[in-house]
Amino acid sequence: MAKPIVLQLGDDIRWNHELYAKFKDQFEIRRSYSMSRPEFICALKEKKFGDFSAMYRPFWNTGGEMGNWDEELISLLPDSCKVYASAGAGFDWVDTACLARKGVVYCNAAAACTESVADAALWLIISTFRLFSWSGMAARSLDPDQFVDANRNLAPVSFNPKGHTLGIIGFGQIGRRTAEKAYLALNMKILYHDIVQMPRELEKVSQATYHKSMDTLLAESDCVVVATPFSGETLLNASLLSKMKRGSRLVNIARGKLLNEAALLDALKKGQLSAAGLDVHYNEPHVNHELGKMKNVEILSHNAGASLDSHIGFERLGMENIISFYEKGKAVTPVNAHLVAKATSSKL
Repeated sequence: MAKPIVLQLGDDIRWNHELYAKFKDQFEIRRSYSMSRPEFICALKEKKFGDFSAMYRPFWNTGGEMGNWDEELISLLPDSCKVYASAGAGFDWVDTACLARKGVVYCNAAAACTESVADAALWLIISTFRLFSWSGMAARSLDPDQFVDANRNLAPVSFNPKGHTLGIIGFGQIGRRTAEKAYLALNMKILYHDIVQMPRELEKVSQATYHKSMDTLLAESDCVVVATPFSGETLLNASLLSKMKRGSRLVNIARGKLLNEAALLDALKKGQLSAAGLDVHYNEPHVNHELGKMKNVEILSHNAGASLDSHIGFERLGMENIISFYEKGKAVTPVNAHLVAKATSSKL
């Protein structure tokens, strides 16, 4: 009996060679490498890869050259394709609802980068309280006057996070791990907002308190961390930022488009917010020029999840998702399984 075909997008395997050998025993691997969108569309139309059963993208910086996975691409997938396992936590570049209608389960790899992103969130939280961005910019300027200015004047506006309230929007794996680290390492009080309240056992480690209303979480938090997936709409606009506690702080480790940067800039200028920490940006790879120059704004280059540990985990988890789907009928980290089930039942 022929092996199921897996279409591997992007580069060669780099780390999990033993697992990949078993993977190749179970599946026939076909490769697209790094095709442009027109080339990929042509290959799908010509059925160059055959009737593949799964797609596997082990790295977030290769295999995505075809651009967003929208109706145009998804409609060309063979009916045999049932699962798409990709590196990375975010999935704003793929229409998971459209995949579900096609009968394809999409699996992300947030579990593999949870520790790395939560560490970065902790760094940004600490920096917004201690204004390390100001100190770092002054030191890197190599200007003695800027160094002395930061050395002498930072302390009166710098605070320890201990005892302050941290509000987390999105209490998935990354949000929960960030909460645990902030509670255990920084002794912060944890609040969270999500679509539904999590089971008590998931709240217990960080002693997190659920807020059904985002408004109350914003009003009570000294620092707010955005850790929710991007669903296509801006989450925090000028109206919501105005509901935050005056002088509070904002950290975004999710997606840049969740935050209205013009509104953030205005809130910082007016003192509604005292500081911000941004791993992600609205128009990546372009950073807002004004935000980039502000000494109370810590900025990174979308590196929160970028560690060797994460990349090894992405590579491994993608294979594990596909293997589990075909051996047990259920992927390890499905994102849209509920939508697939709904689409399937509606066709019956």
